[in-house]
This record gives sequence, structure tokens and C-alpha cells, in this order.
Amino acid sequence: MQKVIGITGGIGSGKSLICKVFSILEIPVYDADSRAKALMNHDLVLKESIQNLLGKQAYTPTGEYNRAWVASQVFNNPELLKRLNALVHPRVRQDSQSWVQHNFKAPFLLYEAALMKAAGDGNFFDKVIMVNAPVELRIKRVQMRDNRTEQEIRDIMARQISDEERFKIADYVIENDEKHSVLEQVLNLYLEINRVST
Repeated sequence: MQKVIGITGGIGSGKSLICKVFSILEIPVYDADSRAKALMNHDLVLKESIQNLLGKQAYTPTGEYNRAWVASQVFNNPELLKRLNALVHPRVRQDSQSWVQHNFKAPFLLYEAALMKAAGDGNFFDKVIMVNAPVELRIKRVQMRDNRTEQEIRDIMARQISDEERFKIADYVIENDEKHSVLEQVLNLYLEINRVST
């Protein structure tokens, strides 16, 4: 059975960077957020379900998912957000399971997502990696990347699960704090997971 490792971390922690390093080591990476966006734009059944829930404004006149408008509708409406997630998450799960079957030759696979439960807690992960970085450094990274204000970034952080909660579900932690070598940590983890896999 193919080993699937979940990788998570808060905004600005550097999940994408870590995943790129694993990709260089020829480990396939499933980016749940990117795939969800692609499915919301191109999966006709999912698009119809989202429009039935939120209305035609959920998509632009050219058929693109209207992310900003949808966010404004669900931001202060937890029940509506829950119903939207109930449409999207099962489709992403189905898509990711097809991806796992397609990549059966790799030594192990990485599944990247901001939201995650402990391995085996209603998911197909064998282990979970947490990417950790100090809050102030994360804010600086996001400001450089997204041109957001500090308050906007802190608001996003407040809506995400806490680092304490992530530590509880993590089997491995990669410190991306500009003090520890990311390459060394990833290589050591790659070797350890490979050793366990064989």
C-alpha cells in the first residue's frame, strides 16, 4: 500500500518551499488548495452544486469561480461555509485518491493542506509533517508575497488552527525559521520515511 504523508502549516510557514524540495527528490506532491480551485473551476457537477447553494454570482460571466464574492458570503456565515465545504471536500478527496493510485511507483507521497487531522483520523495519511516558523517571520513572508497588511495576515492566522493544535497532530516537525537548515531537515526526513517505507 502506498504511503501518504500529510504536510501542513500556517500561512507563511513555508509549506510550499518544503514541498518543492521534496519534489526535487522526486516525491509527488498533491496541493489540496490548488486542486480544490481547479475542481471548482472545471468540474461541471461541482460548479452546478456550488451555484445551487450560493447562486449564479458564485461564478463570473466568463465561468470562473468568483472567489472574492464567495468569501464575502461565507466569511461571517459558518453554516454556509460548512455547506460549501461539504460540496468541495468530498470531491477533492475523490480526486486525491485517484492521484494516489496514479503515483503508485513513488517511494511515498506528500499531501499538502492547511487544514489537517492526525494521521488515521478519518484520513488516509500514514504520518503528518508540520512546517513551523515564528509568527513575526511568517507575517513578513506573507507581506512580501501577497502585499497584505499585517492586520489582514493576523486575521487569517486567527481563523486557522493554532500551532499548538498542529504540534499535537504532527509526527515530524520541520523548523523553517532561517536558523535551521531546511535542506538538511528535508533530506533526513526523506531518508527516514524511505527507511520506514521499505
